[in-house]
Amino acid sequence: MQLTIEKLIYGGDGLGRLPADDQGSGKAVFIPFVLEGEEVEAHLIEEKRGFARGLVDTLAVRSVNRIEPPCPYFAHCGGCHYQHSNYEHQLEIKAAILKENLRRIAKVELETELNIHPSLQWNYRNRTRLTLQTTPEFALCYHKFNSHLLLPIEECPISSPLINRGTSALWDIGRKGSVPAQIREIEMFANASDSELLIEAYCSEDMNPGAALRLHESLQSQIPEIAGVVIFKEYISRGSSDQANEREQIQLAGRGDLVYKTSESSYRVSAGSFFQVNRFLIDELVSIVTAGQSGGTALDLYAGVGLFSSVLYREFQRVIAVESSQTSYADLLYNSPPNVKAVQATTEQYLKNAGGKLRPDFVVVDPPRGGLSESVTKLLASVGSPRITYVSCDPATVARDLRGLLDSGYRVEQAHLVDLFPQTFHIESVFQLVR
Repeated sequence: MQLTIEKLIYGGDGLGRLPADDQGSGKAVFIPFVLEGEEVEAHLIEEKRGFARGLVDTLAVRSVNRIEPPCPYFAHCGGCHYQHSNYEHQLEIKAAILKENLRRIAKVELETELNIHPSLQWNYRNRTRLTLQTTPEFALCYHKFNSHLLLPIEECPISSPLINRGTSALWDIGRKGSVPAQIREIEMFANASDSELLIEAYCSEDMNPGAALRLHESLQSQIPEIAGVVIFKEYISRGSSDQANEREQIQLAGRGDLVYKTSESSYRVSAGSFFQVNRFLIDELVSIVTAGQSGGTALDLYAGVGLFSSVLYREFQRVIAVESSQTSYADLLYNSPPNVKAVQATTEQYLKNAGGKLRPDFVVVDPPRGGLSESVTKLLASVGSPRITYVSCDPATVARDLRGLLDSGYRVEQAHLVDLFPQTFHIESVFQLVR
């Protein structure tokens, strides 16, 4: 069938429609790796009552924004979604999707300009996670597009140069049998200058004693920038709340943390702690959130290792930073200046217990992808801060939560799209609210 792509939606797919029938407008068809305005010949691979999914057979009419993807794994790997578009158009796509989510979910038309903050397009990731294949032969893999099947990869153009060197070294020692078979996943984390690399390995069962040390020594012979190797048991999932997925560390060789120095601050980040992945935009994100903010008390919710509180303390008499993850909380304590009070609790627990006693001048919330719960949104509104800055990595959940905050009397003063994830559908946004 021939379809015209109307627009792109959150998740990376293009939206086309089947021919109209007696039920009205045609059923929506979602197709990956297309661009708005393109005409394609496609076939369906899945059909549900309300929508269908398809794949392109032939591009009949190409977008002027289409380019040749530079990565040989693009469209086979599930990590990137927009490499077939020039970068300027990627930003336009994301801005349109963010505005549409606000319009559809929050019933909001932005009255202020959406400020767009681009990134360098390649080698921006300071953290990369790979799955290990052990049979029939060793391989480092991403997952295939829209699948749990593994796709061996030897380089990743959105990962930092040091991480790519680490990937090459892991391939080399893995082919020699020097990577323990119990390891299921390996995550590499590089510091701000891309001069140190921390290895986190996740195993499915107990490891032989000394496995971390042997892996550290094997890698260090090729990558002297290796700071340490930490071996964890696989994730213990705690769902989508802000109670973080905790890891059980079972072995350590070398250091278990990196010092991440930016122009604004310096952070200890331990293996297992969350930290923003775009090594080019961390200072800009922090500046968007903190610039011009001052007063008596600031509240930093979902504080992580203290990305914002380690800068906010300079302009506030005190900062209260709330984090639920035990690992991130330990780093938060380490990174906190004297006038920052670190609290280990979920945001909901903290606001229920202390929210009624607080009258902060400024609140920043940076929740996980699931956003704020309805109860947290109500508790946050009841705190009564004149200024709230919401940092989001999901346009649907931030639109939902903004609706609740707007209904309680806030308005959007500034809106920002910070492109922390070039080549992918992911959208980071910052909304500054006043009351």
